[in-house]
Amino acid sequence: MSFKDLQLNKTILKAVTESGYDTPTLVQEQTIPLVLAGKDVIASAQTGTGKTAAFALPILQLLFDKQMESKKGKKIRALIISPTRELAIQISQNFKTYSAHTNLKTMVIFGGTSIEPQIDLLKKGVDIVIATPGRLLDLHKQDIINLDYVETLVLDEADLMLDMGFIDDVTKIVRLCPENKQTLLFSATMPYKVEQLATSILKSPERVEVTPTSSAAKNVSQVLYYVPKRNKIELCLHLLRNTIKGNILIFRRTKFGVDKLEQTLLKNGYKVESFHGDKSQSDRQAALGKFKHGQANILIATDVAARGIDIDELDAVVNFDMPNIPETYVHRIGRTGRAGHFGTSFSFCSADEKTYVKSIQQLINTQIPVEDDHPYPLDPQAKPIIHTSKKTGSKHKKGRKGQGSKSKKKRWY
Repeated sequence: MSFKDLQLNKTILKAVTESGYDTPTLVQEQTIPLVLAGKDVIASAQTGTGKTAAFALPILQLLFDKQMESKKGKKIRALIISPTRELAIQISQNFKTYSAHTNLKTMVIFGGTSIEPQIDLLKKGVDIVIATPGRLLDLHKQDIINLDYVETLVLDEADLMLDMGFIDDVTKIVRLCPENKQTLLFSATMPYKVEQLATSILKSPERVEVTPTSSAAKNVSQVLYYVPKRNKIELCLHLLRNTIKGNILIFRRTKFGVDKLEQTLLKNGYKVESFHGDKSQSDRQAALGKFKHGQANILIATDVAARGIDIDELDAVVNFDMPNIPETYVHRIGRTGRAGHFGTSFSFCSADEKTYVKSIQQLINTQIPVEDDHPYPLDPQAKPIIHTSKKTGSKHKKGRKGQGSKSKKKRWY
């Protein structure tokens, strides 16, 4: 099948051809006809499957065709909600590329930058807005943005949106748009809370499921290391010296953890950049630029920040902290082994993370190969240490050094 078979008009097809694309991906093949038919759609598709074009191309065609019939001034007729700034920028760039031969105007709205230029662009009139929830609602409160004319609403990366606590904001945005609109929901994973959201806002949606969330990437070799929590940094350094090579993305659960690991690797002579929500937009873009251009070969990030990162030819993913949501593991390791390339995932599991591994293996229906031959093995019988307070009788887990227990020597985690 080619894009010509998807009933896209010559104007849109010309931009697609100039972008170097000829054959649609599976998510594009299944989604584009549904969107053109005006259907609500709920799609399970991970980053890297071509999902942005799956909604951008048909939206642009619908807007272009209707624009030819209407002489009205420019109003916001398509609204795409994105959880992160990086993803919003990426989506905006795609829309601008595909609309190159139309007079449709696209703009991106996100926080962390001056609001004035965004206000100026809105006043001039735009057809398509890609926005993060917070800044969009701020502009609406100031009566700067009008969503009364929205014909198509897209919620991208819905699972991440909910994980970041945007459920109330998303609900408000849905209510601010006309009731009679087309709604498209895309999500890398489909947990129950995403299904609940879809049920509440979509009307008789068509379903598209491209890559089942339970299947790990075929081109990714997985390996699991059981290691005491206190020895994870030593294991990481050992593997970086002896085993893990190339461009590496390391996942940590918290921003604090990202910063600490970055400091440690820098002290050990590695070229490292970090990426998380507390960094300014300019710092995040600079870090990503250095990684993409080879000035650093290690990027440390949280799941939230990494969701919007588009990186080609990633050699390895390191799960320094095991994710507590099984689908997140699938999404993490799927960042490598793309476009015909092969990659490897290295996962560090401490005693308190064993239940996470069990859930992950149940989801992917595969036992992750365990590597026992390393300097910091975990006692197979090791369990999280639970202490009982003599005064209160309450139970609590033993803390790391510096977190609930005293230590003369500071360790880096």
